[in-house]
Amino acid sequence: MTAFSLGTFGFPEVHADGRPIKLALRKGLTLLVYLAEAKSAVARDVIAAQLWPEADRETGLARLRRLLHRVELALGEPVFATDRTSVRWSPAVELTIDSHLFESACDRGAFEEACQIYRGDFLAGFSPEDSPEFDDWAFFRREALRGRLVQALERLVQDKNAAGDHFAATAHAGRLVALDPLSEVYGRHLIRSLLLSGDRSAAERHHAALAQRLRDELGVAPEAETEALMSPAAAPQAVPTTRYVKGSGVHLAYQTYGSGPLDILVMPGFVSHVERAWEHPASRTFLASLMKLGRLVVFDRRGIGLSDRVGSAPNIDVTAGDIGTVLRAAGSRRVVLFGASECGPACVKFAVDDPSRVAGLILFGALAKGCWAEDYPHALRASQYDAWSKHLIAQWGGPVGIEAFAPSLANDPQARAWWAGLLRAASSPGGISAVLEAFRDADVRDLLPQITVPTLVLHRRDDKAVRIAAGRDVASRIRGAQFVELDGHDHWFFAGDQQPVLDAIRRFTQTLKR
Repeated sequence: MTAFSLGTFGFPEVHADGRPIKLALRKGLTLLVYLAEAKSAVARDVIAAQLWPEADRETGLARLRRLLHRVELALGEPVFATDRTSVRWSPAVELTIDSHLFESACDRGAFEEACQIYRGDFLAGFSPEDSPEFDDWAFFRREALRGRLVQALERLVQDKNAAGDHFAATAHAGRLVALDPLSEVYGRHLIRSLLLSGDRSAAERHHAALAQRLRDELGVAPEAETEALMSPAAAPQAVPTTRYVKGSGVHLAYQTYGSGPLDILVMPGFVSHVERAWEHPASRTFLASLMKLGRLVVFDRRGIGLSDRVGSAPNIDVTAGDIGTVLRAAGSRRVVLFGASECGPACVKFAVDDPSRVAGLILFGALAKGCWAEDYPHALRASQYDAWSKHLIAQWGGPVGIEAFAPSLANDPQARAWWAGLLRAASSPGGISAVLEAFRDADVRDLLPQITVPTLVLHRRDDKAVRIAAGRDVASRIRGAQFVELDGHDHWFFAGDQQPVLDAIRRFTQTLKR
């Protein structure tokens, strides 16, 4: 039996026993890739609708039968297993596809192997004619794979620099910069790696090129952290390190900053990235202010940011377990949980399950339930939530949602570019879909009366993303909770006037130290 392989990174290619096969059928290539990606039988109706959306059902099915025959003629042997309703690659055929090899390498932590397999974006430059459904599917698949590449490259930069192989780190950092030229995080990865390798002249060239791109595209200057790298006194080795801990088969990325009698674990919402969180000045200022109150702990939930893009969607139970894993790795004995927005419920769950380790709980802009119910009118109805989620996913990679999350920053080019880059780095459209679906179904109302730790609930009066009634409801269900109503309409805790937020947190943590 012939061994077939499919190349999907770049324009699709077919090989039989290592020999290239020229398949002059765009829809034939589409069919081969789609079935290989599916790993199982696909309904004939689904394939026909993907390839010939304008045709009626009978016409589409007839075209599919002819296409199956023509593809097998071109390949020289029967490769499909069919029945009256479905089609798949025959289990008897030896088949490999590079996208699956890439994902397998990522899952095993073989990041160098994964990055070698990734030769270009998934199906780059390829599209069957008049098949928008397939094009949409390919877009989401492309973004998911690209997100895993970014994560793999970031891991390699960190690992290679830690091992002293700065030349290799520089090469991987260069790929990151090519993927997102406006990211100062990636630019700093490259500049830092070059400095560690001793090539200061190249670091200066890349610093100047980054500064020029920021001026031309965003009208902003590089951040102080970027400029500090080029100071003769700069010590690149002193930059805080992203660490990893394995929990339930998944590697979680986390960082710790500062010291103090309390730890403050910050969970910012539905997306995060432990390194990019420091990239925006307002976010960095807020986090740095928290460091004055205790040791800061930040981490990316599974499937998000620098943590592994594998395993189950980070629902409440899973995320609460990950909180415990990170706190154990950080050696935390007494922690204040700061759960914002969608991360509030997971912090509630952990506070109920392990109150002995929680000094206090702070909820900011949080809800107790993901969507509307007759006895919970404070959230979107499921249909509205799904429509909002669909819009967010369709616009993923741009600054989608910033007008609702942070109206005060919506017209700031630097903030918009940072948010768009954070979305791309934090997840892919397909990956975030599972995260949003998990939150839609979340409900911790029954847990709130069980909270026994001191609790502070903060909510801005005119929050555009989560109604203040949701915050009042949360506070009313927790015995002894303090509720602080703040001025403003930003949903992000660091956007707008952050001083009242920090003042409330400082007063709360001071009571915990007594």
